[in-house]
Amino acid sequence: MSDTVRLTVGQAVVRFLGQQWSERDGERQRLFAGCLGIFGHGNVAGLGQGLLEDELGSGALPYVLVRNEQAMVHTAVGFARQRDRLQTWACTASVGPGSTNMLTGAALATINRIPVLLLPSGTFATRVAAPVLQELETSYAGDVTVNDAFRPLSRFFDEVQRPEQLPSALLSAMRVLTDPAETGAVTISLPQDVQAEAYGWPVELFDERVWHVARPVPEASRISAAADLIRSARKPLLVAGGGVHYSGAEEVLAEFASATGVPVAETQAGKGSLLHGHPQLVGAVGSTGTTAANALAGEADVVIGIGTRWSDFTTASRTAFARRGVRFVNINIAGFDAGKLAGLSVVGDAREALVALAEALSDWSVSDAYRKRQGTLWRRWDKAVRTAYAPPAEVTDALASGLLTQASVIGAVNELSDPRDVVLCAAGSMPGDLHKLWRVRDRKGYHVEYGYSCMGYEVPASIGIRWADPTRDVFAMVGDAGYLMMPTELVTAVQERVKVIVVLVQNHGFHSIGSLSESLGSQRFGTAYRMRDEGSHRLEGDRLPVDLAANARSLGAHVIEVHSREELADAIAEAKAWPSDGGPVVIHVETDPRVFAPDSESWWDVPVAQVSNLESTRSAHDAYVQHKAAQRPFVTPSESS
Repeated sequence: MSDTVRLTVGQAVVRFLGQQWSERDGERQRLFAGCLGIFGHGNVAGLGQGLLEDELGSGALPYVLVRNEQAMVHTAVGFARQRDRLQTWACTASVGPGSTNMLTGAALATINRIPVLLLPSGTFATRVAAPVLQELETSYAGDVTVNDAFRPLSRFFDEVQRPEQLPSALLSAMRVLTDPAETGAVTISLPQDVQAEAYGWPVELFDERVWHVARPVPEASRISAAADLIRSARKPLLVAGGGVHYSGAEEVLAEFASATGVPVAETQAGKGSLLHGHPQLVGAVGSTGTTAANALAGEADVVIGIGTRWSDFTTASRTAFARRGVRFVNINIAGFDAGKLAGLSVVGDAREALVALAEALSDWSVSDAYRKRQGTLWRRWDKAVRTAYAPPAEVTDALASGLLTQASVIGAVNELSDPRDVVLCAAGSMPGDLHKLWRVRDRKGYHVEYGYSCMGYEVPASIGIRWADPTRDVFAMVGDAGYLMMPTELVTAVQERVKVIVVLVQNHGFHSIGSLSESLGSQRFGTAYRMRDEGSHRLEGDRLPVDLAANARSLGAHVIEVHSREELADAIAEAKAWPSDGGPVVIHVETDPRVFAPDSESWWDVPVAQVSNLESTRSAHDAYVQHKAAQRPFVTPSESS
């Protein structure tokens, strides 16, 4: 009979997590860098007490106090993505609102396929004092709790009602966290009384355990079929998604593109798969794409998707790939994604698949004319980017004093940051502009969360990215609306002496949705930060007297306010020189939301009211109907010749 050790469930969870490792290609690392959390009733005497004992003992699972439960999941996600999903954090929260605050983070992690372990606390499993504070009661079931809301948002969910259930729950959780095809948010719900309950655990449960992260090799027959289809193409296009980064396939992709001449377009998660300057790079594709990539997408007869889940932004709501009979090759580690768009499905690791595909196509290349066309289209787009970075006098002269354009702010950060620095964003107009305009110079230099596009992601995620690699500066680009969603983690950055650089772009409202509203005929209604007008009773009065620079200072950040391109350059230099343990720096800059970045010449499907008293809405609906006519079902079998 195995020896046992008597620990509470909370103590057992902490000890177990501290002994988990991941390994890929012979390199291993701790699976958990630590535990993020906020204590309250439910976890303070369970996981909290276990973390205290760990800190006083082995210290294998460091604890960091954060300010917002949703934000701590974003921090874990930013860290895990920067570490290519090989390492993450655990997150613990108290009963009720503390735990349900993590729901948004769970959705974000699962949609983006990023591993994070969530440990929400639950009400009493024994129910002896029910209903307790913050307990959900329903008339149709006695075993439903608010934590059940995590079920559809998690890749794995379990609730530990008895200590005996814990080992199987933990082992299943580790399996999913380290599965590159199935990973996402993993949730183990822990009732507060169970967390504090003692049990005799087999000592082997706490042995060091290494989880292998697999590189599934695609079937040879699928590679052969994909190669045959690509050989038949005259104008192929490769779309690189996040899977290229997670498998470390960037160098193999660069070699494949150079050898075959196949142009490479990028999704948001895949941006940086090829570095700026590669002759086959044509940039972002889809609704926020470059004119170069979208022109080639419209002509492509075969589209090769690698590590992409084909979101509506990538396909421009299924209008980007317009050629009749266009066929798809989908290389993906997840069979679910590989089967989309009626594509020829190749299930396997991106790097392994590209190596095999390069060998199968070693004697094949696109025509010289097609290579030349790629270069012509790209140079035309690159010129537009240069103009956006340094606007001509007719643009700058029209700006109010002290205002810059958003594109020129992006350009300044891009040109004055180091190649290895990381740019970060998630929501608003900034992600689209970054996707189109940012020139990536390092495989880990671009981090935009656009699976869930969650406002407020930027500040907490920047902390996780900096922790993942302290040798890189992190520039979190965030608009005023996104900043107001989650500024509190600046306090965590101060507490932990984490240097992150937040570029806070003030445009007094929802820039992206304001533009979208106008394009849909809704006249930017409800998107500007304005006082309510006493006469019309509408939000169209003076701008709100909000001082976000003062807000950031009050949270402990070093704040630099700029009012010109020259001052912005000086601010970036000052931020770069800021001590590595000096805490957060916030660069506050005002921009004019009416000056847009170069257009992608693409579309995104957002329905318009079919009937309206407004002429602007009726006109927008007419345009919407025209765009809808270009949508494609993509059901042509890619297996046929």
